[in-house]
Amino acid sequence: MPASPLIIVGGGQSGLAAAHAAAQRGVRPLILDAAEGPGGSWPHYYDSLTLFSPARFSALPGRALPGAPDRYPHRDEVVDYLRAYAAGLDADIRYRRRVRCVTAGSAGFAVATSTGERFTGTALVAATGGFSRPHRPEIPGLDAFTGTVLHTADYRAPEPFAGQRIVVVGGGNSGVQIAAELAGVARVTLATRTPVAWQNPRILGRDVHWWFVRTGLDAAPLRRLWQKGPTLVNDRGRYRAAFASGNPDRRGMFTRLEGEKVQWADGGVERVDTVILATGYRPALDYLEDTGALDPNRAPLHRGGVSTTVPGLGYVGLEFQRGFASATLRGVGRDARYVLRRLGVRG
Repeated sequence: MPASPLIIVGGGQSGLAAAHAAAQRGVRPLILDAAEGPGGSWPHYYDSLTLFSPARFSALPGRALPGAPDRYPHRDEVVDYLRAYAAGLDADIRYRRRVRCVTAGSAGFAVATSTGERFTGTALVAATGGFSRPHRPEIPGLDAFTGTVLHTADYRAPEPFAGQRIVVVGGGNSGVQIAAELAGVARVTLATRTPVAWQNPRILGRDVHWWFVRTGLDAAPLRRLWQKGPTLVNDRGRYRAAFASGNPDRRGMFTRLEGEKVQWADGGVERVDTVILATGYRPALDYLEDTGALDPNRAPLHRGGVSTTVPGLGYVGLEFQRGFASATLRGVGRDARYVLRRLGVRG
């Protein structure tokens, strides 16, 4: 088949935003996605997940989330929204095509998929985002722990954990939400290196995301500042009240795991059934390993989402790619437009 002017790897929110930006430039892209259908990572998140930003600040370009703009949508609403968004795009979207390998050359890119197919393109956008590869940190004794170890990517609902002793590792929004939910059926501790940093989602009557957008912080290249500061947990009081009740409780990070036990920094030792890692994700970009696009830690070498080592290669959906909102529903569209412009993609 003839070369496509643009191949997008990944059909989640980042890939869809890139496809929309391509259409605005007169290009009908080819999207290759490993999933069975639209939705990206969203169908696999835990059942009770509610967005941390209102609907008006949680939409892709050109299509608002339906319903009241100030509500906080549920996971399933986002999945339905992404399905409708994909159906309305002028793009060649092919599901069940996991990209195995990308080869870069002077004429563009050759892409091999799990189905044995081979596609060629002039430009390529890696849009597998930052939520495809769960991060499992190095914790002493974790690999030999005889209880259950899960990442939040594997967690769905609290019922299977009834009566257990659980430690959730990580103090971001997801870790706090899951710990509070599990406390309804189990004894739960949230283990973090620093105290939870609570943030009221409304400031002077406006949602905090309104302030991010209005002040320009959403797009500000302040990666080091954001990363040095504490992870802020949005809460109107519900989660603080849950922790104030004593279950869940918050403790400093344990020193190690041994057998089925956790050793706390104060010397205490206790048996634990399950450890849940709310420790984030890393970009899933293994298919670019032979292109020279990644550093020794498999992180992309880029500036603002444009590869600094491989001409014609861009990224959409990386955390802090160009600003605070880069990996969010509202941020990927802005980054996609920038990347395609820098790559010179046009019909």
